[in-house]
Amino acid sequence: MKTIDTILFATDFSEISDYAFDYASSLAATCNARLVIVHVVAHQVDLRNFYVPHISFDELDKQVEAGAKKRMSDFRDKCRGWFPDATAYVVIGIPHEEILKKAVEENASLIVMGTHGRQGFEHFIFGSTAERIVKMAPCPVLTVRPPHQPAQG
Repeated sequence: MKTIDTILFATDFSEISDYAFDYASSLAATCNARLVIVHVVAHQVDLRNFYVPHISFDELDKQVEAGAKKRMSDFRDKCRGWFPDATAYVVIGIPHEEILKKAVEENASLIVMGTHGRQGFEHFIFGSTAERIVKMAPCPVLTVRPPHQPAQG
């Protein structure tokens, strides 16, 4: 049986991610696994070629990144008692690409993440980060649905 020694937990700081973290942290504790926490700041829509008054895109990017780093720091501080050796990253890019890249870099043996369960038009427009990760991951992926979401079928 393969051992789970490094769990990569991908978060978007949503309630669904908080719920998925319960699984990631339980598994990390049970398996005595190293915990790696990743949040991806998605590229903002680039409207630089359009006239949008009173907005500095560089300043907006800096504020979004700073906000994400603050939230990650707060999240990491909450986890410090249970997982003092956990590492946390805030990266910028396309979420599924950056999560997969970090999984390879950290030699993750499991990826844990929440899934919003989008369907229909919403799924068509936004796609599914979780779905892309499941299809392309170098290791098993545990996707966690919110408890109140009914099963489709």
